[in-house]
Amino acid sequence: MAFEDKTLQCSDCGNEFTFSAAEQEFFQSKGYTNEPKRCPACRQARKSERMGGMRPRQMFPAVCAECGKETEVPFEPREGRPVYCSECFNKIRANRT
Repeated sequence: MAFEDKTLQCSDCGNEFTFSAAEQEFFQSKGYTNEPKRCPACRQARKSERMGGMRPRQMFPAVCAECGKETEVPFEPREGRPVYCSECFNKIRANRT
């Protein structure tokens, strides 16, 4: 099936945009059956809104059990469990394999 560029109207801003033959082929390869409703700029703005709603990851202060350097980790350290800075963690993980 040969695709041809189509001109569509954005449901958000009302501007016309081109739904290219390459994009149509990509949509078909992904199994998408609907054409895009938004222009690329509005799609990006909507994606940014969704991502902006995510809370930043809470980080906790810790001291590396290997080198003693102060670091932050994305979990609350527990008593009796070693915590490593990213550099030491990567060294330890590399030695395991």
